[in-house]
Amino acid sequence: MKNLIVIQVVAPDYREKFFGHLQKTLGNNFRLYSGDVDFQKSIKSENKILQTKIINKFLFRRNLLFQFGSHWRELFKKNIIVIGLNPRIISNWTFLILRSPLGLKTYVWGHAWPRKGPNSKTAILRHFMQRLASGTITYSKAHKKELRIKHPKLCVLNAPNALYSQQQIGELELPKDQVKNIIYVGRLVVNKKPLFLIKAFHKLIDLDANLIIVGDGPERKKIDKYVETHKLESRVQLMGHINNFNKLKELYATSLVSVSPGYVGLSITQSFAFGVPMLISRNESHSPEIEAAKESSNAIFFQTDNQNDFCLKLKEIFKSKKVFLEKRKLIADQCKKHYTIEQMAGSFFKILRDN
Repeated sequence: MKNLIVIQVVAPDYREKFFGHLQKTLGNNFRLYSGDVDFQKSIKSENKILQTKIINKFLFRRNLLFQFGSHWRELFKKNIIVIGLNPRIISNWTFLILRSPLGLKTYVWGHAWPRKGPNSKTAILRHFMQRLASGTITYSKAHKKELRIKHPKLCVLNAPNALYSQQQIGELELPKDQVKNIIYVGRLVVNKKPLFLIKAFHKLIDLDANLIIVGDGPERKKIDKYVETHKLESRVQLMGHINNFNKLKELYATSLVSVSPGYVGLSITQSFAFGVPMLISRNESHSPEIEAAKESSNAIFFQTDNQNDFCLKLKEIFKSKKVFLEKRKLIADQCKKHYTIEQMAGSFFKILRDN
């Protein structure tokens, strides 16, 4: 049996359960190589993940990356290699260009398109990587479908971004009067718009709800200052970064709704895994996970950057509290059908099995 080799920029904590599942299932037939810090400095590797560390050398103000380390020993081996679908990683181009003519299997894994979409100027670079690769593993079924339509000759699989196992997914029931918070989970960076969230929540001071913020990042100082200036300490809980499953489940259990004031990321499937619907900014360059959102079912949308509409939608959600509490099991069950680490790992097992 060949080995599955995964080479990543970083192995962050939200990938811990996924890589752990691959390790547990494949044993010595799986190896993970990763650096310490991503292009975005706020994303770092989790030391609990079993990985071989390699060196990330960023160039041109962190716009390009070359990776040094022991993963180069894999270059000409007949193993199955999975690398990031990111044209900015120069070393990944080297793997593709040298392995492709030799018939060695190399797959690219990541966003099918740049953030600006399939018609952006840099999309052609991703497509060139896909043509050199043995196949593409996308983050969503929607991107898999779109990619097959646009480039029917490509081999395309998908690994829906997931955080938890099938066994872990499900809501934690609490008495109705204890479910009254609003929760945000994610990095505190500008394009996630956490400061917008704080300012909009300030307008809802009469609402019987607290705001829970889980995450850290460069916007934290501005948020701290705003909370202190406006004396919101009793209403806003800044929890910092949390990766503990049980603690997160407890926080979501007390929350009627989660919020995404900026673009949607992985936290949407996390929220749904616990049965909590999400209030989402409508017009953003969302990550592929947005496909999980079904309006009026597990998601509500507000007009982007409009505090008044954000507040209006939140008030409506709290007025319909009974309805949303009754939906929690259905939301979690739907997530369990489509977004588990077992399903995510399926395409990785398939390429190993088929080659």
